Amino acid sequence: MSGKNKKLIAGLLVIVLLLIVGPFLALKGAEFGGSDDAGSVMVEEIAGEYEPWFTPVLEILINGELPGEIESLLFCVQTGIGVGILAFCMGRLVERKKWTDRENKMTA
Repeated sequence: MSGKNKKLIAGLLVIVLLLIVGPFLALKGAEFGGSDDAGSVMVEEIAGEYEPWFTPVLEILINGELPGEIESLLFCVQTGIGVGILAFCMGRLVERKKWTDRENKMTA
């Protein structure tokens, strides 16, 4: 690896670290909440009393509210499954194109 590539990689790593750490430094004392919580708060402000139409199935099964860490874990698992499916489909499309290009070269 040349010195130019090492400098580029080091610079990119510094930028990534700044993008990760920067928001935490800029938003000291900020509270992060989910969109569900924000939505219910806005409805209560506008219409008064707000009661959800249903409770999540997992909360019924465990007779209580899910801890935030478990909710985050389930969200990450959903995201991982979705990304895996998208990556698989995109890979299949790329391979299909390679096979059709190869077949077209052989028949020509």
